Amino acid sequence: MMAKKPMTRAERVEVIYNEKHWEMLRELRSKTIQIMEVLDRSHIPSIVHGSIARGDISEKSDIDVFLPDPPSSFTIETALERAHIPANRRIVVQATPFYAVKGYIELDEQRCVSFPLVKLRHVERDFYRFSGEASLPTLKKDTRVSGVDKRLMLIEPTLRGHTESSIVGREETVAHILGVSLNTVLDRVHALLRRDEVGRTGVFIERELSPDETFEMVLKKLADQNPAVRRRLKLYGK
Repeated sequence: MMAKKPMTRAERVEVIYNEKHWEMLRELRSKTIQIMEVLDRSHIPSIVHGSIARGDISEKSDIDVFLPDPPSSFTIETALERAHIPANRRIVVQATPFYAVKGYIELDEQRCVSFPLVKLRHVERDFYRFSGEASLPTLKKDTRVSGVDKRLMLIEPTLRGHTESSIVGREETVAHILGVSLNTVLDRVHALLRRDEVGRTGVFIERELSPDETFEMVLKKLADQNPAVRRRLKLYGK
């Protein structure tokens, strides 16, 4: 299946969801709430971002529960284990030498919990708001939020589904609607248009953890071995 390509059409189009779509959205959100409640009981705030927050899900949609300000990885893993939610894989990822190093706990092919291992830059935190983010109370209220998809279309929920319109050329307006900086919107537009032009490139670092390793141990090993990781830690810290 081809990846979604950025679109530049100017008009706003309404998309009406059928019953199958609503049912799939309810099911995905229910699975998301289950994970977020487990974390919440251990006083770990979390969000979900992207299509599950916006509502424009598809059969390919996955669940990425993100912890913006995480405690130690031990606390996160203990909370999941107590709820009998086993980890399938644990991975450290750095998308590019300039991006934050993140930990991913894959629960299965559809669900994962992710968190930064270093302090996020303001623009990196804004990426989640840009794509649309929802908290546990937001999901429990059955509320959908506005955000931008990989086609650079602004998704705005309606009672029957959503409206969508290109953000290209409307970056300042979109920044105001989403409550993010203009720099964030310009950065994402540049990145996604470039990806469309040159194709998706591989991630800078992807390192799977062995059973006896912690995320913090692997981060230290990577920093010892890799100047880019060291530089990121030095500039922004943990």
